[in-house]
Amino acid sequence: MVDDSPPTVEIIRRNLAAAGYQVYTSPGVSEAIDLLEKTPIDLVITDLKMPRASGLDLIHHVRENFRDTQTLMITGHPSITSAVEAVKGGAEDYLAKPFTDSELLDAVRRAMEGLRLRLAGRQAPEEAIPSPSGLIGESEAMAAVRRAIRKAAQSLATVLITGESGTGKELVARDIHYSSARSAAPFVPVNCGGIPETLLESELFGHMKGAFTGAAQTRAGFFQTADGGTIFLDEISETSTAMQVKLLRALNDKEVYMVGATRPQKVDMRIVAATNKDLTDLVRRNLFREDLFFRLNVIPIRIPPLRERGDDILMLAEHFLARASQQVRRRVPRLTPAARQALREAPWPGNVRQLQNVIFRAVTLTESQSLDVADLGLHSERRRSAVAPPDEMVAQTWADAMAGFERDLLGRLYHQYPSSRKLAVRLGLSHAAVAKRLRRYGISTVARGRGAVVDTATALAEPSASPGASRRHRAASKNG
Repeated sequence: MVDDSPPTVEIIRRNLAAAGYQVYTSPGVSEAIDLLEKTPIDLVITDLKMPRASGLDLIHHVRENFRDTQTLMITGHPSITSAVEAVKGGAEDYLAKPFTDSELLDAVRRAMEGLRLRLAGRQAPEEAIPSPSGLIGESEAMAAVRRAIRKAAQSLATVLITGESGTGKELVARDIHYSSARSAAPFVPVNCGGIPETLLESELFGHMKGAFTGAAQTRAGFFQTADGGTIFLDEISETSTAMQVKLLRALNDKEVYMVGATRPQKVDMRIVAATNKDLTDLVRRNLFREDLFFRLNVIPIRIPPLRERGDDILMLAEHFLARASQQVRRRVPRLTPAARQALREAPWPGNVRQLQNVIFRAVTLTESQSLDVADLGLHSERRRSAVAPPDEMVAQTWADAMAGFERDLLGRLYHQYPSSRKLAVRLGLSHAAVAKRLRRYGISTVARGRGAVVDTATALAEPSASPGASRRHRAASKNG
């Protein structure tokens, strides 16, 4: 307790001693600093106005030299300015004289609890602190991400999350929201690259009834839905320059114009944006507005690719093994040492999303209680990575997965429909589009119309012949 008034010091000392605290007293700042140098102190309670040096000077000194010591300011001359200065200087709380015994004890308890939490957080490893979204990882790279998340959660500033596809940018955005004071309000994710440019403004800001063809009623947009909470703008780099202007206005003015409206509407939301592209490069190429980039990049968070996360790969693999096994209702298989080594050394161009798909596929298709390298199918991934840069690897991995899915689906459906034309109707595609896909995958079956065995790839190639040849073929068929 630091105060140049002996009666005040004595009253506070008695009250705190009766509550079980060990109290040291000092009549001024210099004496208090000498005591701090010799004795470990948990909390400094200091008056604001004192001779020679003020309580603010003492708070600054404590904050710079004794990080494990809390501070509490008291003053008989309360003002907004002094309160702000005390808090900015690092004081945990501020009490104006006269205060009651209970007010003093409550403030001391809050300060001591804050110290306890701070020390517990420092002693516990970064990865032990639970993540609202279940973010997994013990690597130093992920510890840095968690530190950035906590700092971002304490602020209302915009956040720009960068990282390769599949690294978990939305999980980080959710962690920021659910760790912040806005956690009870909505978290609204928006994939800017997945909405057609002609609809994006209406989806983001809403529209008035009759604003365009099909606008049968007034409808709020994502920004209004996120009012009071957080809106997550994923793939922000995919927006057009015109839309970037409107986003910048919404950020600066905290208001949006619904399509067809003549007056703006106030919105209170926190923006978290994400991209897998280098926005600074897009700015240099005039593909992204520099002013919007600076407005978004207030708190930057980079998520490392999976290949930089060391043993996090194995932690994630075990997590996905448990989830996949639960879904297919089987015992959790174990990874052989060779499989663990292969997982650790794979390039993972698709990052966490690719790892999840590999594990789910292996658990679904393998009946053995142990998964080896062959079950994971990682050899082909390694060969592909040796010749393709990261961006191409991501695209190729995705294309291969989609092609395999499409081939299996078409193969099953084709045998259920009497003709490719009826299959096209069922899929909502043109006959030419279905024919092209069947030709690409070499899918063949028994032609139901004439009872002959026909190779589908050959049969469906007929429409590509010349019109004259096609007419001659039909005439020949008609004549017998």
